[in-house]
Amino acid sequence: MRPVVVLGAGMVGSAMAIDLCDHYQVTLTDIDTKKLNGLKNHNGIHTKKADLSDKSVLKEIIKKADLVINAVPGYMGFQTLKTVIQAGKDIVDISFFSEDPFELDALAKKHKVTAIVDCGVAPGMSHMILGYHSVQMEIEYFECLVGGLPFKRIWPYFYKAPFSPIDVIEEYTRPARLVENGKIVIKPALSDLEQVNINPVGTLEAFNTDGLRTLLKTMKIPTMIEKTLRYPGHIEAIQILKQTGFLNRDKIEIGGIKISPIELTSRLLFPLWQFEKNEREFTVMQVTMRGQHKGKTKTFVYHLYDEFDRETQTSSMARTTGYTCTAAARLVLEGAYRQIGISPPEYLGMNKICFNRIVAYLESRKVTYNIEEKISPNP
Repeated sequence: MRPVVVLGAGMVGSAMAIDLCDHYQVTLTDIDTKKLNGLKNHNGIHTKKADLSDKSVLKEIIKKADLVINAVPGYMGFQTLKTVIQAGKDIVDISFFSEDPFELDALAKKHKVTAIVDCGVAPGMSHMILGYHSVQMEIEYFECLVGGLPFKRIWPYFYKAPFSPIDVIEEYTRPARLVENGKIVIKPALSDLEQVNINPVGTLEAFNTDGLRTLLKTMKIPTMIEKTLRYPGHIEAIQILKQTGFLNRDKIEIGGIKISPIELTSRLLFPLWQFEKNEREFTVMQVTMRGQHKGKTKTFVYHLYDEFDRETQTSSMARTTGYTCTAAARLVLEGAYRQIGISPPEYLGMNKICFNRIVAYLESRKVTYNIEEKISPNP
């Protein structure tokens, strides 16, 4: 069996290790032994405690790997990806770091590495969908609405985090880049708040977040928008924190001790936003594209609604994010996708065979995208 190393044993990393261990020799590594203990000897998964921020430790762990999956927190993601590329290892990445992955494109090509980045649900599958349709029609409008939410709406935040709160808070502080009239515009995080009706959930809040990422470089589309979805009332609570200064990064002195407000806020929110064991949650996404094809206007709307899997006790966010990543990993391991350099998910989507295989892979795990198509003649 070919060796695969999964870096990070969080909710998504663990789900990916389980998903791959049927055909591959999987090593799951993390600094937190509590996360690893639950998967010791699970269908042959090897677990290893390690400080992945230590380059020498990381290089040793991946030395024999045929492929690496990067699921570390965002603040570690870019440097981890760089180290893996320097080691000459193919990699699929879902760390969603803030840096530009194309800064590592020349390095990946030098080491003849296939590096698929941002390979989750959004960014990830959302970008693949756009990439797939971009080679078939001239797209004029792209919008992605996406969110992961608990069934329980608990005051005051009406939210729980399927991943690290500090990474969630990043969505609330990082300015959002969108495309209007063919030009990149920068808007404050949480801007353009609107209420939208999303089946089968009902009314949700949608607000600008910085989720277009690589699409800003790879696609020439007049209008591109990405918004995050939350229950009504959540953003008002976040705005109170933001306006009061709880999301500031600059340290302040209290009693002779300097602390970062955002780090304190994250620490306080973590127990409030943590899911209970096997708590029901869901992921919802709506991707809309409109454009021209053979003299007609075509509109495609992809709908995703996925819930916590009771049978496997796997969260929806782990399923929708993790299985997209493992589907791409299998394509690389099987030699079906071998583009050298940095590959954002839209490149993968442009390959019709790969896109269809990923969709089929997700469907085999009951992650299903329903598609609406509308065609209207131009006036």
